[in-house]
Parts: sequence; C-alpha cells; structure tokens
Amino acid sequence: MKYARYSHTATVLTNGKVLVAGGYGANGNTYLKSAEIYDPITEMWTDARNMTTSRYCHTATLLTNGNVLIAGGTSGSALNKAELYNPLTDMWTSTGNMTIGRYYHTATLLKNGKVFVSGGFHSSVSSNTTELYDPTTGQWTSTSSMPYARYQHAASIFNDGTVLAIGGYSNGGVYLNNTELYDPTTDQWTISSDTNYRRYYHTASLLSNGKVLITGGRGSGYLNSAELYDRSTGFWTIANNMNQGRCWHTASMLNNGRILLAGGQNSLSYFNTAEVYDPSTNQWTVTANMSYERYTHTESVLTNGKVLVTGGYKATALNTSELYES
Repeated sequence: MKYARYSHTATVLTNGKVLVAGGYGANGNTYLKSAEIYDPITEMWTDARNMTTSRYCHTATLLTNGNVLIAGGTSGSALNKAELYNPLTDMWTSTGNMTIGRYYHTATLLKNGKVFVSGGFHSSVSSNTTELYDPTTGQWTSTSSMPYARYQHAASIFNDGTVLAIGGYSNGGVYLNNTELYDPTTDQWTISSDTNYRRYYHTASLLSNGKVLITGGRGSGYLNSAELYDRSTGFWTIANNMNQGRCWHTASMLNNGRILLAGGQNSLSYFNTAEVYDPSTNQWTVTANMSYERYTHTESVLTNGKVLVTGGYKATALNTSELYES
C-alpha cells in the first residue's frame, strides 16, 4: 500500500476490487483521509480520491447500490459525519450526519438495504444508542436503545434479519458477557443468554450452518476461547479453544465454510500466526504464518477466494499487504 495505516477499513466492491480508507498513519500522518484501491487481477494498488473527513475506528458498509457508506470514527473526538464513495466516479460525497458522534461502534447492512449502527464510544462513555441509515433519503433516524451500553463489541445478522450484539466494553471498566437481539421489523431489543466468557476486541462470524462463532478478545486476560450461538435455542456453547489467545485479530469465512483467523496481539507479542476453524469437526488447525506480525489490520475475502490482509500495527503503522490462499 502507499500509506501505512491501522484501524482503517477495507471493503470488497461489487467489481471485485478492494477499497481501503482512513485509519491512523505513521511518519507524521495521524488521522488519515486517504483511500486506495487494490486490484486482484493486477495485484496493484492505485490511489483513490481522499475522503472528505480524516478518521479512524470508523465503519465501512457496502450498500446494495454498490456505493460504500463510511460512518463515524474519530479524529481526536467522536465524529457524527458520514460520507459515500461511488466506485464508478471515484468520488466521495457527504451524506446525512449520524444523530451522535461515535467510534468503535458496529454497522450492519439489513435485509431491507438500510444500515443499522449500534453502540460505540461517545463523549468519553459507552453508548447504548442505535440508529438507522436510509440510502434512499441519505438520512439517519434514531432507533430503540440497547439494554446495555457497549463499544468494541461485535454484531452479526441472521438469515431472519435479526441482529445479535455480543460483548464489548461498558462504563465503569466492565467487560460484558451480555448479548441481545434486535428485530428491525418491530424496532425492539430482546436480551438473550450470556456468553460463557466476558470479552471485547473479539470477532463474530456467521457460519454456513446458521450459528455464530465468537473468538478471542480480552476479558480475564487474552482469551483463546471460542463459543457458538444457536439462534434456534438462544444459547451459547463452548467451542474448542484456539491455539493462541489473541485480541484485535481478524476473522473471515473462506469459500469452503471454514473460518480463517489471522494476527492480533497479547500482552507480550504481536502475532503473524494464523489458524483455521472447521465447523464440521469443531477443530482449529494452525496454518501458514503471515509475512508480518500485525494487529488492528483488515482481512477481506476476494472474489477469487484468496484473502487479502492490509496494514495494521507493529511498533508503527504498516503499509504492507499480503494474500492467503487456502
């Protein structure tokens, strides 16, 4: 990549290319507004136009019309600004502001094409607020608040359209094991069963069997535990442990239905290690190491089945990228 960055976003566009945007930089570049495009066919990076606002710890969501919605983040304080990237014109345009500034939130594309944002960090506290972006109007509207304020949590959407919020960090230094379900059709939250371990900086992956796998994070130390949520029962069960405790790692579903975990950190080390979870056997298998140790990076599954890892942090922001082929 041209720019070293971490806590950025990476989005696979409808044309198969990858848009990397924002983040925190190095060498005097702090909050970035730069963006760049990776082409899997040529394996080359090219500059995209800059965002209108510098930001990191934001979210990026690919909309059904092919545009990318960037929301929130921070550039010293929580941002409520949002903007849209049009890959056809390589242009950024400002869209409606969120109702509050937030970062370390989640953004989920709903079945109706709207974007649901939950939680985050706002005015030095965790937020329980949620809101909805409508691409047809470019406006945000407030929705029902979560029972628990949280940031650095995870969210997954089920095939029935409900959204599961998992864990995170709350006010008073509390690591959460609380989970709750949001139903967009009723705008209501329902408290679900607790996870077995309190955690934040973890990942959540919807498996092909409909269950949600959460991995790692921080809680009572750096966790190597994994758990599975069954939507039909509403309960969590403990899955086999990962080979390594880690937080700020990445997770993505490969074309064979397995989950690839890469990088992260614990109190002593940054990792270049990776491992793969097989839902059919509930087993983790160590796979090839990345070329670079990194955390707060991104991991994107390309249309050709390869996985692109970008940026991250190890003593400084990284501009390296690499490909994994299963």
